[in-house]
Amino acid sequence: MEHQIVPSENIKPQKPIIEFRGVSKTYQTGTHALEDVNIKINPGEFVFVVGSSGAGKSTFMKLIMREEKANTGKITVNGFNLTTMKRKHVPLLRRTMGIVFQDFRLIPTMNVFDNVAFAMYVVGASGRDIRREVSKALSKVGLGHKARSMPAQLSGGEQQRVGLARALVNSPDLIIADEPTGNVDPNMSYEIVSMLTEINKLGTTVLMVTHDHNLVRDFNHRVIMLDGGRIVADNAAGGEA
Repeated sequence: MEHQIVPSENIKPQKPIIEFRGVSKTYQTGTHALEDVNIKINPGEFVFVVGSSGAGKSTFMKLIMREEKANTGKITVNGFNLTTMKRKHVPLLRRTMGIVFQDFRLIPTMNVFDNVAFAMYVVGASGRDIRREVSKALSKVGLGHKARSMPAQLSGGEQQRVGLARALVNSPDLIIADEPTGNVDPNMSYEIVSMLTEINKLGTTVLMVTHDHNLVRDFNHRVIMLDGGRIVADNAAGGEA
C-alpha cells in the first residue's frame, strides 16, 4: 500500500527578511529616488543590487538601514516594521545586521582587534565573549595575525577585511555591503565577494551594492537592477525570479 505525503498545515511559508511594498521616496529637493518598489528577499539569499549612478541604489540601502524614511509604502526588515518604527528603536534594528562600507570607516586610533570589538562593546557583550568572537571573526577573514596592527599599517584590502570582520562579529542575520569593493584592487574584490559567499553559505543573508559587472557575472547570485528609481530586472541565480 502506497502512502501519500500530505503537506502539513503547520508548515508556514518563509517570511521575507526584507520586504518592500509599494515603496516610494522623494527627497525635499524634489528628487524622485524610488518609485513604487515591490521586492522580497528571503532568509539565506545573496543578492547583488546594481544600476547606474542615480538609479536609486543608495536610497534603497538607506531605507533598509532606516537612515531615511519612505514617503509611501511599507518596509519590513528582520521582523521590524520600518514604516512605523520610532527613532529610539533604530539601534535595535541595526543590531540585527552587519554593515560593510566602501570607505572602511575604521577608527584610526584603535588597533584591528579593538575596531572589531567596538561592535560588541556597544551591545554590552562580556569581555570573555568579545575576546572569543573577535578572534573568530578575524580568523574568518584571514587577519588573526594583524590583531594588534593599526589601520594605517594595513593595505586597503586588509582594511576592508577588518570591516567585514566587524560586520560579522555579532553573528547578524543580514549583512549589508555598500560597494565593499569600491576602494580595493580587482583581486581583493574577488576575495571579498568570495568571503561573503562563504558566509552566505552558512545561512547569513547578504545584500551587496556593486558597480562591478565582472563580479556579478562571476558569482551566480540573484541580481536586482534599479533604473530611474524602479526595479527593471530581478534575475534569480540560474534564471528569472
